Amino acid sequence: MDDFLLKLSVMLVPGMLAITCHEVSHGYVAWRFGDPTARMLGRLTLNPLKHLDLIGTLMIFFVGIGWAKPVPGNFAR
Repeated sequence: MDDFLLKLSVMLVPGMLAITCHEVSHGYVAWRFGDPTARMLGRLTLNPLKHLDLIGTLMIFFVGIGWAKPVPGNFAR
């Protein structure tokens, strides 16, 4: 059990940081190119709860592959 908790903590923290930084960078680049959608929806935050998708997060644990909520964008801008 202790080994499982150690592995979980070692994988969970960097994984959450990576997912969060990845999605924030999508929104930041879109904002710098003139699309304020992500900023207006509050998706330019480092809060991982704003970027986690429930099904995608659970799939990481069961299948090994998962995803985050995609940052919305207005492609007309």
